[in-house]
Amino acid sequence: MKIVALLTDFGTEDNFVGVTKGVILKINPKVTLVDITHQIGAHKVKKAAFLLYSSFSYFPKGTIFLVVVDPGVGSKRKALAVKTRNYYFVGPDNGVLFPSLEADGIVEVVEITNKKYLLSSISSTFHGRDVFAPIAAYLSKGVKLEKLGREIVDIKKLNLPQVKIRKNTLTGEIIYIDSFGNLVTNIDRITLEKFIKNRNFVAFLNKKKITKFCDSYLQGEKEPFFIEGGFFKLEISLKMKSAKRYFKAKEGQKIVIKRR
Repeated sequence: MKIVALLTDFGTEDNFVGVTKGVILKINPKVTLVDITHQIGAHKVKKAAFLLYSSFSYFPKGTIFLVVVDPGVGSKRKALAVKTRNYYFVGPDNGVLFPSLEADGIVEVVEITNKKYLLSSISSTFHGRDVFAPIAAYLSKGVKLEKLGREIVDIKKLNLPQVKIRKNTLTGEIIYIDSFGNLVTNIDRITLEKFIKNRNFVAFLNKKKITKFCDSYLQGEKEPFFIEGGFFKLEISLKMKSAKRYFKAKEGQKIVIKRR
């Protein structure tokens, strides 16, 4: 069984997702299609890179990841097909694939150039359908990577935000806000515990404070708190409420933690 997992910023209001899947199924009716998400938000490459990075290792070996968050569509940016130690990735050369490629280990990178494996007519605005979908489909049928184009070495790098520690201050970033309004940061629990060293701490976001760490959402009371989320990053949460609304938070904002 071959799996193609899709991650896009297409949303579900239009027909983009359905048509993209149709192209894949027309080439390989036996493939299994899995939606990671299509609700990335338009052009949010860094957010897409994080969600792909947080997702890919939970899939069976050999899964093909089709990623279309592509603000440079129609430009000179390359279209890539990549083999890593355990998976395949198809998408634009804008950095969206890079954290996952680096984590799993790059084996081979191809710039997609062989028109034999693309649709006959290629729109300048819909490479998800005309370029990336057929490539993913042919990979799922066993077509070798080297047949899809020319091997390259240099690709666009995108590094996910790193935590910065200076003396008594740790600075992190909100990298994702989930549908419950939880603020997912780039800070992991071990990093926080090493930083505070069993001391009290206070975190600041938009002039509001977080001073608690909880092990479950039910432990939270009326105050905001940190909790280790499902993908092992610290989240800022509120019991039964939206932390996004409470803090008026946005992705990309800095979170500052100080030791007391």
